[in-house]
Amino acid sequence: MTAWTRRRLLSTAATALPAAGLATTAAASARAAASARPGGTDVADALRALPGLRLVEERHDAEPGYRHFVLGLRQPVDHTNPAAGTFEQRLTLLHTAADRPTVLFSTGYHAVLSPRRSEPAVLLGANQLQVEHRYFGTSRPADPGYTHLTVRQAADDHHRVVRLFRRLYPGAWISTGSSKGGMASVYHRRFHPHDVNGTVVHSAPNNVDDRDDSAYLRFLETAGTPAAREALEAVQRSILLRRAELVARYEAWAAATGDTFRLVGSADRALEIAVLRVPLMFWQRGTPADVAAIPGPGATADELYTWLDATTGLELYADTTARNYIPYWYQIGTQLGYGSFPTAHLADLLRHPDAAEPRSFVPRDVPLRFDRAAMPDIDRWVRRRGSRLLFVNGTQDPAVAEHFRPGGPDSRLLWVPGGNHGADLADLSPADRASAEDMLVRWAGQEYFTHTLGT
Repeated sequence: MTAWTRRRLLSTAATALPAAGLATTAAASARAAASARPGGTDVADALRALPGLRLVEERHDAEPGYRHFVLGLRQPVDHTNPAAGTFEQRLTLLHTAADRPTVLFSTGYHAVLSPRRSEPAVLLGANQLQVEHRYFGTSRPADPGYTHLTVRQAADDHHRVVRLFRRLYPGAWISTGSSKGGMASVYHRRFHPHDVNGTVVHSAPNNVDDRDDSAYLRFLETAGTPAAREALEAVQRSILLRRAELVARYEAWAAATGDTFRLVGSADRALEIAVLRVPLMFWQRGTPADVAAIPGPGATADELYTWLDATTGLELYADTTARNYIPYWYQIGTQLGYGSFPTAHLADLLRHPDAAEPRSFVPRDVPLRFDRAAMPDIDRWVRRRGSRLLFVNGTQDPAVAEHFRPGGPDSRLLWVPGGNHGADLADLSPADRASAEDMLVRWAGQEYFTHTLGT
């Protein structure tokens, strides 16, 4: 395998995003064009030759030096039982060259068809293979329930993807993801630790014990300044005190857009859920400038509604969007776990006990039985055995109030001071950013596994 030094990787990274400050060069484009034929075959033909893979379309929207493909891979519904049938999993590929590293990008949700590259793909000038999570988007098995939506089944999906695409990309592989996508990357490594050379995880929650939400509550009760927390509590109360006006507006919006609230039960219940989620959603994306925009005591109903919608996304709780996220809430309610919100200041205004629990978003005929062993198993592996894991979190992100603590070889946890749920490598201190980049380049330049992977 080619030994890629940090300098060589950084200087030959093709068509980096403008935010990375790297310019597209004619040499990079020429290199990509010259190597677009793995094994002497055009990459499109090479993709069509992979067993079980369907080339859905080639999109002509990629940066110079890249080709963008939408793919469908036939996957087992149950990796332990071939008789359970198959489904087609949506993938996207940003191809630059067969001899470059490859980044396995996990969304944790549906696939995104824009040709945006992740930070590792930009840094390494790598190919990028995006995997839509099973049961999301178009990657839906035909079975009526979600029995096979588990972290192990999804990890096995990723394992089959890597094994198949190594035929085209035999070099170094790096996996990455953010939030739920980062969680999926960790779970993949837990069950198939040698599939990739290393993993970069952004803003990934690690709810080890779903019965203990004290870390989340402590975070939300201490986030920001006392004045900011008081402003958030006050605006939550203001919204619920004007519940009738705001629910009427919510219902009018739903009627105008043809939406309904059958899944959560009513617009009134949906509004209460949105209000309860205000602290979590605000601090995940909020900045000091956003604190100043929190509506005060004299706010009108329109101002309160507009702010709540901008902060928590009211369409998330109406059927059209909520039904797309049933798999997410199913996973939350069966394995991943969920945090709690401070409610004491709202106790006299709440009408729907436990409204913000996963059960509200999963049809009643779908059972939710929580597996208390799943997350402790992942956590132990990360702490004791997981190697080449890089976690990047923001200090102001409530999602990582409970976070992964890597203890295995060549693994690190880095924090972005003041960062929220969008914490990136670029946001790290200069020293930490250089350290993270060096880790990535070292991983991409060394091969510690065989190309013949176990099943």
